[in-house]
Parts: sequence; C-alpha cells; structure tokens
Amino acid sequence: MKTTDPIADYLTRLRNAIKARHRVVEVPASNIKKEVTKVLFDKGYILNYMFEDTSNKQGNIKIALKYNPETKESAITKLQRVSSPGLRQYKSSDSLPKVLNGLGIAILSTSKGVITDKEAKALNVGGEVLCYIY
Repeated sequence: MKTTDPIADYLTRLRNAIKARHRVVEVPASNIKKEVTKVLFDKGYILNYMFEDTSNKQGNIKIALKYNPETKESAITKLQRVSSPGLRQYKSSDSLPKVLNGLGIAILSTSKGVITDKEAKALNVGGEVLCYIY
C-alpha cells in the first residue's frame, strides 16, 4: 500500500502503539523517518531504535517505546503532524513556534538536516515544520 503522507503514517503508528502499550513498534523505513527517529532518541522520547533490512530493500525501523517504570505513562503524550503534502508549513528561524512553552519540541526539515526547533534557532535556519512532540 502506498501512503500519500508517510510521516503522518509513521506518527500514527507510534501513537497507536503507545495507546496499546506496546514495547516495540515497527515502521517501514525511509531516510526522513530515520532522521526523525534519531531526533526522538536524542531528545529522550524513545528508549532505542534499530534499522533492519528487509527483502523489499525498503527496510524497517524497530522503535523501543519509553514508559515511566512507576506510572507506566509514555514519554510521549502527544504527536501532532503540522505540515502535510497538501499544505506545507514553512517557518523562518525567528518565527518558529514554542511547543508547550518550550517543554515540547518541533521537528523541522531544514537545509542542515532534520533537527529540533531549538537547534534551528541556534543555527539560524528555518524550514518545514514536520511535527510537534510533547
């Protein structure tokens, strides 16, 4: 099946796995999804990830979700897609949104790669706002 918005599909798979309290979720790989996964890992929203090859050359990303050991709450409370294929959302470095008053992150696709809103501000680059995570 060909999806028109692979990033929205990726976020939905994560959202569904969190709701179902899964430990691990598998998503079809792509370069942008790999970069978004690396950002999620660097910021502590997921425990771990692994890229694995499949017979169809596309490969999969296995993501180990992170939960609080006592409360069993997920590290990710909300995943929100911002830019979509039908309506791209581009922001300059000075007009980047604050996600949950700075507690959450916005993931951007910039000329410097896939980075968070704070890194984009520091590098003074704008780009396409892919999603908000908190």
